Amino acid sequence: MDIKKYGPWALVVGGSEGVGAAFAQLLAEDGFKLVLIARKQEPLDQLAAELRANGAEVRTASVDLSRHDALAKTRAQTYDIDIGLLIYNAGANSIRGRFTDLPKDVTQAVIAVNVIGQADFARHYGALMVKRGRGGIILTGSLGGYLGSPTLAAYTASKSFSRIFTEALWAECAPLGVDVLHLNIGFTATPAMARLGMPVNMAESPEKVAREGLENIVNGPVWIVSTPGNIERARLISRVDDRAATVRAHAIAPREDTAQAAALMQKFAAR
Repeated sequence: MDIKKYGPWALVVGGSEGVGAAFAQLLAEDGFKLVLIARKQEPLDQLAAELRANGAEVRTASVDLSRHDALAKTRAQTYDIDIGLLIYNAGANSIRGRFTDLPKDVTQAVIAVNVIGQADFARHYGALMVKRGRGGIILTGSLGGYLGSPTLAAYTASKSFSRIFTEALWAECAPLGVDVLHLNIGFTATPAMARLGMPVNMAESPEKVAREGLENIVNGPVWIVSTPGNIERARLISRVDDRAATVRAHAIAPREDTAQAAALMQKFAAR
C-alpha cells in the first residue's frame, strides 16, 4: 500500500476484529499509523496492544456507529492528524425478521450504520482528502446489496445504497486524486458470523478479503471479492427481467443453511 498517497494515517471504522482487524494488520505492516474505531473497547485494546508490540502507532476509540454522535467522537481522535485512508467496515446484521414486525430502533440502527454513517464519514474525511489532492476510501458492502431479501429488508436496502453511493463518489473523486472503492464481500469467516452460529468452515478468510481491498483500491468503483461463486451470484441476482422470480428464487438463505448455500455457489462457479 502506497503510504505516500494514502498515509500517513489510516482510519479503520469497525476495526476491532474480522476484516477490520485484518485491514489494520496489513496496513501496520506497510508502516501506516492507525486509528481504530469500534463499539466494543476490549477487542480494540487487544488488537491495539498487538499492533503496538510490533511497532505501530495506534489510536482507538469506542464509538457506537448507530448513534448521532459517532462522527463527532471519531473526529475528536483525528483532528490533529492527516487521515489519508478511510476504511468503513462496519455493518454486520445480527437480527432477522419481517420489517413490519421488527422494532423501529432495530431497523433504524441498520440504516444509521450502513447509510448515514457511510455518508457522513465519507463526506468529512473525503473532503479533507480532496483538499489535499490525494487519499483513498474503501466502503465495504455485501452481495446482499444486489437483491432485496425477506427478513433482511433494511440490511439489503442499505447495502444497495452503499454500492450506488460509492459508484457516484468514485466518479466525483477520481479526477481529484482520491480513489474510492466499494469492496463487495461474500460469506466471510468473521467473529460476528461465528457468534451468530453460522458455520464458517466454507467462508472466506478476513485476511484475503482485506488484502483484495487494499490491492484493488485503484480498480473502483466496485470490486467483488474473488471467493468462488461471488461474481457468478452477483450476475445471477442482478437480472432485470422478471425480478419477482429472481427475488423469490435467490433470497439470502437462513443462517443454518448458509454453508450449504456457499457450497452450491462454489460448485456453480466451478462449472
